[in-house]
Amino acid sequence: MTDITIYHNPACGTSRNTLALIRNSGAEPDVIEYLKTPPGKERLQQLLAAMGIPACELLRQKGTPYEELGLGDPKWTEDELVDFMVQHPILMNRPVVVTQLGAKLCRPSELVLDILPGEQKGAFSKEDGEAVVNAQGQRI
Repeated sequence: MTDITIYHNPACGTSRNTLALIRNSGAEPDVIEYLKTPPGKERLQQLLAAMGIPACELLRQKGTPYEELGLGDPKWTEDELVDFMVQHPILMNRPVVVTQLGAKLCRPSELVLDILPGEQKGAFSKEDGEAVVNAQGQRI
């Protein structure tokens, strides 16, 4: 049982880096590959409320039907935007992490450090080599 959940896409570098930062704190999160197991409408609404952001801030534009569906148009309500994410899970930006300290869209990946209950256990660099945590486990 874990108290950390990550809505993860293993094809996404930011998501992989976020997962690695969670594991660098000594935690093993509940990993939900949201493209295989999408959150339903109620769960998406709960996540948005926990993050304190509107649905439009969770929408991913790149590599999705965002433009095709005209989701940048202000005519869409919160409820309608959530419905689009339920119908097309690829529209949900990632990774979203939930801990006892809060919920956050972790872009960039080091934002996860703000809500991790445990400290980093050692140095960490992103896949591109950017150092994020030093050898003492402190954010750089």
